[in-house]
Amino acid sequence: MPRLAAPVGTLVAVGAAFAYVGSVDPNEPGHYPTCPLLYLTGIYCPGCGGLRTAHAVAHGELTTALATNVLAVAAFVAFAVFWLVWVVRAARGLPTSVPLSRTHLWALGGLTLAFTVVRNLPFGAALAP
Repeated sequence: MPRLAAPVGTLVAVGAAFAYVGSVDPNEPGHYPTCPLLYLTGIYCPGCGGLRTAHAVAHGELTTALATNVLAVAAFVAFAVFWLVWVVRAARGLPTSVPLSRTHLWALGGLTLAFTVVRNLPFGAALAP
């Protein structure tokens, strides 16, 4: 089915990325570059710890993944849900666009900003990678 080519191709690409990160441990120095924001400022960005989170997810270590970057875990789950909706709608021949309103985008941006600020404050140390 040609209409499933895009979702299947996306799943293959994401699966390959997780397989790579699962096999090349980001906890060992020298395998991946350092986050430029962390390197230059000492501030954790919203993605800091994301590779370690993906590595933990690839190994089925959900507790470790949540401790490293809870926002990344939420993003992985959201991607899985959106991918399932995408593949079901594509298989049925329905439109596959996700209508995000301006409110949704502002909410996502606000959540990401709040997560970034809190993980860099002393009381939010549990959110730091």
